[in-house]
Amino acid sequence: MALHQRTILLIVSGGIAAYKACALVRLLKQDGAQVLPVLTPSGAQFITPLSLANLAESPCYTDLFSLTAEAEMGHIQLSRRSDLVVVAPASANILAKMAHGLADDLASTLLLASTKPILIAPAMNPAMWQAPATQANLATLHARGVLQVGPEAGDTACGESGTGRMAEAATIHTAIKAFFEKKGPLTGRHALVTAGATREPLDPVRFITNPSSGKQGYAIAAALAQAGANVTLISGITSLAAPVGVSRRVVTTAQEMLGAVQAALPADIAVCCAAVGDFRLKNTASQKIKKTSGGLPALELVENPDILAQLCSKGVNRPELVIGFATETENMLENATAKKAKKGCDWLLANDVSGGDVFGSDTNHVHFISHRSVEAWPRMSKDAVAKQLTDKIIAFFQTK
Repeated sequence: MALHQRTILLIVSGGIAAYKACALVRLLKQDGAQVLPVLTPSGAQFITPLSLANLAESPCYTDLFSLTAEAEMGHIQLSRRSDLVVVAPASANILAKMAHGLADDLASTLLLASTKPILIAPAMNPAMWQAPATQANLATLHARGVLQVGPEAGDTACGESGTGRMAEAATIHTAIKAFFEKKGPLTGRHALVTAGATREPLDPVRFITNPSSGKQGYAIAAALAQAGANVTLISGITSLAAPVGVSRRVVTTAQEMLGAVQAALPADIAVCCAAVGDFRLKNTASQKIKKTSGGLPALELVENPDILAQLCSKGVNRPELVIGFATETENMLENATAKKAKKGCDWLLANDVSGGDVFGSDTNHVHFISHRSVEAWPRMSKDAVAKQLTDKIIAFFQTK
């Protein structure tokens, strides 16, 4: 079993979702893992050290300045004893401490001192999750290789709705198992995937976007992770939860997506599946654009950066395999083949969206275009498309 005799250092920070940590401990113990629970002072406002200790069959650590333990540098020893550090729930506060290297309590000191892989399960109010400070902290942690599961969208304990709910205990348990089972044909490879729609503001209340759901890109990210790759998912606007075992960075505009992609390099594989807007407003209005009797407002558009073309450019950070997507409404093969040549990508998957049955759908009908040939794949689920593409990526690197 993947978790048999594995040691998990479980850090429980403050938040109503702390109760889910108890269910997670039970699942880990059932699989034969040893759990070393650490409870922050804020976390202790929601659950008790005794509850965690009983479920884990291990002491629950709470105090950085335990004289007995610290005489032996206990916090250093504890940080070295685990195979994986899990922070669940990971509050906005503890994420900020991790990003900035603060160490003012036992949990943050352990995180700073640990040399082991770290998996976070964020949980917070939706506005806190979307806050630029939180997203910047996440970007920093992802760049350091911190893994993430969740958060999920839905109703939160504060009465608001949106992304911020901690993933369920079973989902986190699955992510932990996936981490230890991460042996596959793409083990050791870093895959960069873009997905979802970008959104370009016109003014504070209006924007230009498209109906991409992100389902195909998310399916590809999940399939690559299942094949053992270390996957970084740069996601535009979508309601989907992050796939298990995938590090996700959420962005809004095309310029933000380019910055996140560049920060994630180097990579062995790049799959550009996101529906990136080609244009943005040259000067975004600072106030809502009002209707006037003088006619329509003058909206001057400029081109957005071409992320796929920049990834394909012959530079030191060009991924060994770059794969693009093309959504066409007419002359699909002709336009897609021209796009592949213009961008310089190795492969390109094209689909016809003129019928309106691709965006948001669970199925897709693509043509796979390489340097050698064009393959018409039958209509299949987006998960099946992802699996078939991943098989081709595996074959590419095995041949190499």
